[in-house]
Amino acid sequence: MIRRASLPSLPRRQRGVVLFISLIVLVAMALAGIAMIRSVDTSLGIAGNIAFRQASLQAAERGMSTAYSFLAASTGTVLNSDNIGAGYYSSLAADSNWFDTSTWGSAVDVYPGSTDAAGNRIRYLIHRMCTTSNVAYNDGTNQCATYTPTGGTTSGSTMQVGSYQFASSPSVYYRITTRVDGPRNSVSITQTTVLITTAS
Repeated sequence: MIRRASLPSLPRRQRGVVLFISLIVLVAMALAGIAMIRSVDTSLGIAGNIAFRQASLQAAERGMSTAYSFLAASTGTVLNSDNIGAGYYSSLAADSNWFDTSTWGSAVDVYPGSTDAAGNRIRYLIHRMCTTSNVAYNDGTNQCATYTPTGGTTSGSTMQVGSYQFASSPSVYYRITTRVDGPRNSVSITQTTVLITTAS
């Protein structure tokens, strides 16, 4: 009896389906990786910008404190007149665009020609909250935002019914506007209103 040698079966022709699917998965994973990197970069950028903004707000406190020191040191009728060199105006300015650099031409630099340690340039302007400049706050032609506290009595508490009330010297409102130009072109504008008691 003659036996025929069996021939090995040939593998079926590869169609490349697995390779095609693998390439699609690889591309999807690459896109997911790129998206994750961009998300992390965006998060870091936002966190950095928030940190710069916080630093600029702290710098604005320095500007406000310097401006207040000027107001507190001004005695007599000094605050009745403009003092452009000190960034002081004895009346309110017209509506201003505080983000326009031309508005800050006469502002005072807290660090003239320089910046603080964090790279912030700090400037301020002071406006007396009055309608007319270069006149006293109580001049007949002027209208100012003032506050006149009452208190004091010859007997008992100031809250006592029928007790005498004595008006003290009025206080005038002043507006301090501070601009901080920081790193990465960050700009912070803050406004603070303070009361300064006038000379009696």
